[in-house]
Amino acid sequence: MSERIIKIEEGRIGAGSPEAGARTGITDRPGAGPRADREALDRLLLAAGQGDREAFAGLYEAARGAVYAAALGMLRDHHAAQDLCQDAFVRIWESAPRYRSTGSPMAWMLTITRNLARMSLRGAGRQQTLTGEEWAALPGDESAGAAEDALVLREALHTLDEEERQVILLHAVSGLRHREIAALLERPLSTILSKYQRGLRKLKNRLKGEERA
Repeated sequence: MSERIIKIEEGRIGAGSPEAGARTGITDRPGAGPRADREALDRLLLAAGQGDREAFAGLYEAARGAVYAAALGMLRDHHAAQDLCQDAFVRIWESAPRYRSTGSPMAWMLTITRNLARMSLRGAGRQQTLTGEEWAALPGDESAGAAEDALVLREALHTLDEEERQVILLHAVSGLRHREIAALLERPLSTILSKYQRGLRKLKNRLKGEERA
């Protein structure tokens, strides 16, 4: 349980494999840090804006999990989130020529994702919860770490309220800093910090309860 919470706090849920990190320049090795990841994403986005399809493929590989998690956090529907993730990357490719380095390429991509999710929710019916089979079909590798990450995502969806869920997923999966989340969600930083701490406590209690069961 402690390792899961540490990964949430460090923004390492869904971190890519070493092989993927070598291809994209994004890695979860100790000392790499979020700044290195942001710089790598920035380079990939700028290159994609110049029509570099290989850079865009690297961008997709590096950011797919974060974009999917943001969509899932809003839609709470596996299939809808998968479809929206694909739509978001089409829009990111189309919009990449207009991207300018602002220090938070992930926030730029997630703004596109959230806008698409809002449009989807306007026309959506009842939100669904995921079945066991759908959780098994979530994108990712086959490692034990990926299974642990999927468990944390599932607990976040089932345990947290909407804003807590979005804040936790944006930090844990997308790696955004709290100030970036506040700007993205258009909420005061103090509110984001409060939601984050409350959500983290709920997850800790839920995971502790499962270990005792």
